[in-house]
Amino acid sequence: MQRREVDAVVVGAGFAGMYMSYLLRQTGYDVQGIEAAADVGGTWYWNRYPGARCDIPSLLYQYSWNEEIRTSWNWSEKYATQPEILAYANHCADILDIRPLYRFETRVTAAHWDEAADRWLVDTDKGEALSARFVIMATGALSVPKEPDFPGLDSFKGPQLITGRWPHDPVDFAGKRVAVVGTGSSAIQSLPHIAAAASQVYVFQRTPNFSLPALNSPISADEREAFEAAWPLYKQAIDTGEAGVELLPEDWNPTDEELAEHVKILWNGGGLVSTVQIPRLTKDERINDAACDFVRSQIRALVKDPVTAEKLCPTSFPISTRRACVDTDYYVTYNRDNVTLVDLNEGAIEEVTTRGIRTAKAEYEVDMIVWALGFDAMTGALTRVDIRGEEGRALKDAWYAGPAMWMGMMVAGFPNLFTITGPGSPSVLMNVILAGEHNVEFVHAVVEHMRSQGHARVAADEAAQDAWVDHVRREAEGTLFPRANSWYMGANIPGKPRVMLPYVGTDYKKRLNAILEEGFPGLRFST
Repeated sequence: MQRREVDAVVVGAGFAGMYMSYLLRQTGYDVQGIEAAADVGGTWYWNRYPGARCDIPSLLYQYSWNEEIRTSWNWSEKYATQPEILAYANHCADILDIRPLYRFETRVTAAHWDEAADRWLVDTDKGEALSARFVIMATGALSVPKEPDFPGLDSFKGPQLITGRWPHDPVDFAGKRVAVVGTGSSAIQSLPHIAAAASQVYVFQRTPNFSLPALNSPISADEREAFEAAWPLYKQAIDTGEAGVELLPEDWNPTDEELAEHVKILWNGGGLVSTVQIPRLTKDERINDAACDFVRSQIRALVKDPVTAEKLCPTSFPISTRRACVDTDYYVTYNRDNVTLVDLNEGAIEEVTTRGIRTAKAEYEVDMIVWALGFDAMTGALTRVDIRGEEGRALKDAWYAGPAMWMGMMVAGFPNLFTITGPGSPSVLMNVILAGEHNVEFVHAVVEHMRSQGHARVAADEAAQDAWVDHVRREAEGTLFPRANSWYMGANIPGKPRVMLPYVGTDYKKRLNAILEEGFPGLRFST
C-alpha cells in the first residue's frame, strides 16, 4: 500500500488540536489533522443540547497564548453558551487559518508503529493511508458519550437523543412528554429548557449531584477593564504553574463559625473557581462536610417539596470528588407541576418499551427520551482506535489494569506517540483549555529537541512512567476522591479499571517546567 508521508498526524480539532497543528506548521512540520466532525470545535461541536455552557467564567475560558485572538474576541456573558463557544472556536480557526490542515468527517481507525522505519502507519475510515513520524492524540477527555444499554432500546417508537451527540437542527419539545435519564452536567443544564416547553418531564436519577448557581449575567465594561488590567499577572501565574486566582493559604485553620461562613462562596456565582478557593476541600473531611451541609441547605431552601429536595441532596460522596455542576434554575425547575423526579434507587430501569421507560416500580409513557449518561472519560477516545506500539502490543493490552502514562502524555513502548491531557494529567480538574496549552507546548518542545539533536524516536522510560503512575495514585489516596464512584475513577463504565484518571496534585505545570529545564528526564531519545 502506498502511504503518504507526513511529519505529524494530529487527531482532533478542538482547542488543543488546533493549537498543536498550528504550532507544528509554524515551525516547519508537514501536518495532517484528522477530525471526526465536519468542522472545528471539539466537544463544543457535538454538545449542542439546550442550555449547554462552560462551567468556568468565560474570561478564563480562552486561549492565553495568542494576543490577536484574545484581543479580538469579547465574550458576552459570564458563562458562555455552546453557540458562542463554538463561534469562538471558529474565530480561532479563521485567524490561525487552520482548516486547510485537516481532513474533516474522518476518523482514525488504526495507528501501528513501524519498528524498522521509526514511523507510525495511520489508517482512516475514508481509506487514506499515512506514514507519520509523530502521532498526537488531541481527542479530548470528554468526547465519547456513554451509550444507553438498557433492554428494549430499539422498541421505543419515539426519538432518542444523546446529549453528547445532539442534533444540529432544533429539537421541539413543545407539548411532548420527555424522559431525561441522568442528572449529570448535561441534564442539569438542559432540564430547565426542556421543562419550559414540554408538557411533562420525568427525570430519572440514580445519584444526585452537587450543582452550584451560575448567577449568569452579561459581562460589563468595568469587568472587562478589570480583567485586562489583571491579565499580565494572570498570564505570568499560569505560565509558572500558579492558580491564577486569589487563594487562602493551604494551612488555613478556621473555626467552625469561620468555616460555615467561608463555604458560602459556593453560592456566589464563581462556579468551579469557588471550589478551588476553599483550601483542602478535597482533603479535609471537616471542611468538605461544611461545604456539603451548606449546599444541601440551599437545595432544601429552593425545592418546595421536602421529599424531592431530600432526593436531590447528595449524601453518598464528598463535594468535588465528582465534578461539581454549574446551573441556572436547575433546582427550582423541580417546583414546576410538569416535572417529576424518578428515584432509581427505589426501582431501577428494567427496560425501554414501545411507549417509554419501565422501572421496577412503574412504566412512564413518554414521547421522547434524552439520554444524559456522561462519557467514557479520558481513555474512551484512545482505546477506540487500534493503536499498536513496539512488538505490535495494543494500547488496550498495555492498559488492562488501568491507563499507565508518563505525565499524561506518553506511554512506555509507544514511541513518538503523544496524548494531550491524557490520564495522569490534571486535565478535567483544571481549566481544560489551559491544560491543553501546557501539554501542546511541552510536546512541541520535545519534537523540537529531537530535530535539533537528530533523534528519530522518543519514548517514555518505563521506570519513570511507573514512578509517575505511583505518584498519581498516592496523591489521589491522600484525598477524598476515591470515596466517590465517579467518572474520574472510571466507575461509570462497566468493566473499566477503577483508578483515579486525572492527576489531583497542584504542581503539574511546575513539574513540566522543571523537566524542560533539566533536559527531559523520564524520556529516552534515540537516533
